[in-house]
Amino acid sequence: MKNDQLYIQLFSLHGLLRAENIELGRDLDTGGQIKYVVELAKSLSESERIRKVDLFTRRINDKTVSPDYGQAFERVNEKLRIVRIRCGGSKYIRKELLWPHLDEFVDKTLKLVKDEGDLPDFVHGHYADAGYVASELSTLWGVPFVFTGHSLGREKKNMLKNAGLSEDEMNKKYRIDHRIAMEELAIQTADFVITSTSQEAKKQYAKYEAQAATKFCVIPPGIDTKRFSPFYVASKDDDFENDELRQANYFMQQELARFLTQPEKPLIFALSRPDRRKNIQGLVSAYGKDKGLQAIANLAIFAGIRKDITKMDESEQQVLTELLLLMDKFDLYGKLAIPKRHDVDYEVPELYRLAAEKFGVFVNPAFHENFGLTAIEAAACGLPIVATDDGGPRDIVKNCQNGLLVDTHDESRISEAIKRILLDREIWKSYSKNGIKGVREHYTWQAHCSTYITELQKQQAASPAEPEAQKTSRAIGKRLSKAQKLFVTDIDGTLLGDETSLKVLIEKVERHRDHMAFGVATGRHLSSIQDAFAQHDIKLPDVIIASVGSEIYYGPKMLPDNGWKAHISMHWDREKVESVLSELPFLRLQEAEVQSPFKISYYMDESVDHLSQVHHVLSQNRLRYELIYSDSNFLDILPYRASKGKAIRYLSYKWNIPLQNILVSGDTENDEDMLRGEMRAVVVGNYQASLERLKGLRHIYFAEAEYAAGILEGIAHYNFLPDEK
Repeated sequence: MKNDQLYIQLFSLHGLLRAENIELGRDLDTGGQIKYVVELAKSLSESERIRKVDLFTRRINDKTVSPDYGQAFERVNEKLRIVRIRCGGSKYIRKELLWPHLDEFVDKTLKLVKDEGDLPDFVHGHYADAGYVASELSTLWGVPFVFTGHSLGREKKNMLKNAGLSEDEMNKKYRIDHRIAMEELAIQTADFVITSTSQEAKKQYAKYEAQAATKFCVIPPGIDTKRFSPFYVASKDDDFENDELRQANYFMQQELARFLTQPEKPLIFALSRPDRRKNIQGLVSAYGKDKGLQAIANLAIFAGIRKDITKMDESEQQVLTELLLLMDKFDLYGKLAIPKRHDVDYEVPELYRLAAEKFGVFVNPAFHENFGLTAIEAAACGLPIVATDDGGPRDIVKNCQNGLLVDTHDESRISEAIKRILLDREIWKSYSKNGIKGVREHYTWQAHCSTYITELQKQQAASPAEPEAQKTSRAIGKRLSKAQKLFVTDIDGTLLGDETSLKVLIEKVERHRDHMAFGVATGRHLSSIQDAFAQHDIKLPDVIIASVGSEIYYGPKMLPDNGWKAHISMHWDREKVESVLSELPFLRLQEAEVQSPFKISYYMDESVDHLSQVHHVLSQNRLRYELIYSDSNFLDILPYRASKGKAIRYLSYKWNIPLQNILVSGDTENDEDMLRGEMRAVVVGNYQASLERLKGLRHIYFAEAEYAAGILEGIAHYNFLPDEK
């Protein structure tokens, strides 16, 4: 760490992210999380305790979105930049389609950071996808990992189930079980998890098995109190960002006047994405059923940004169409405004102030709200709120005393709460004043970042940084230092199986040993590997990744990589793992010779439920681990930082061999994590059917030939080892 200042990498992958003019509500992926991470990054960069902040997101080159999202780097200020990494192609795709491409994001981030020569002090992943990426980078670099979920898959799964979707439908469209698994991984591997409210920490994360071993820090987000200033300040100050805000005020009034016949009436204001969980249709229905409420106030719904409803996502189409049908059903013409777009930077703050000037109310009718940032924005502007009693608004109203909480499943309670505030001017004034004061005391970014950085420094003091990966090895060979390429293969069923092709392959490898290192990655233990190579009269490779990635050895003397041992030993408690698993009757330890300090191997009776029981027992006992299950019978438990793929990426970083200069080959499911990503991968023709799911992914070649012949076919496909002239 330089001058005791921190370098933080933030990760937020999906949606459209840029520093200014955020297109909030443009689609389901560009919501409050985008605004949160941008404002967090900006505020962190203003701290004297911070040296540098990089906000990583996905790079997009798509004619349907702004060219801004195609910039590799966006310099925000002297300390802050947005870094865009391409993965999964250049098109803008929804977050559920990104899962297969996250290893590509990891690999390209590794390369960028290696090229720049500046390792972060912390990585912080936002949402499950970026949580996975940050967790992987944390493992490879040996730096602490912070996770913020924003919204959680188990909550969404319950909502989808209540909406009538089947398990198959949920997984086909939303990859919901995979998302939940990645959340479990992020929670399990995080040094701590940041939540916005105490309810989020105590109730929502309580549904995750990994939470038992996790530290939670409740740090409410902040808002820009200059931008979201009280209505009485902005309306009278001649020096408030002049033209931009005045224009926003004027155009918003004009926009509302297009819809409303009596625009002078108090305004009920709602702002959200057109997402069924936000329940804006429930608010319109509540308003439509209450003639008394219609008589005293207008309703304005800002439901994202749209051009043509028919070209939007199906779920968004359904919500917006329902709003328009409700408008017609209750004949709300002249009383209900549903504008098509709004500017986040200037028009949204002005909308809060306009509603406050008219003695209106802001409504968040969501069935559940993880935090409720809009409720704080409204409070800062002096606009009272009515909000869901499920989630973050509980803490907001407790801290700010700025409105009423209701069960938003009951439409009559929504309308009654609105009328209670609108019809009693003293209540309105009290909530307005309290909100402004409460936000200043509890919800500023300065306060958030102060607590955030203090927590990071506590973590740093409790867990001194490990040596950098490139400095940890005690066995650095001259050949590896000069190697430009690396070839790593699985042994059984890949390298071995066809003696004729094996001989051709080894001869080819030997001809290129002056610039290429040769390695194996296998589930075998070291002596078994040595026996196999001796049996086939093959010289031992330069690198051996043994015991499913839990051990690394170099050269003919089999010198251990002590740096890798140190790297994977963090949070590994072998004795406790073996002890708690001894209680499961369907597990039997394998023979002693296949066990190692960083690998516990079992035979497991085949059953659908057994694997989940193993996960449950380990998580409940606050253990961190990597689990590898193969051939419906074999179970390996490793440190959470160990696997074949992680070991190869460690070698890439350590020996400065670019990932695109590494070729890997395998045939079974336990090779999958090394086949994914930026390395050139070959799946030999005799592969397990479970690897079919990798077909179509970049840099994975499925050979027709089997065993070593398949490897040779893959080498030729990539032109990895050109024949000598």
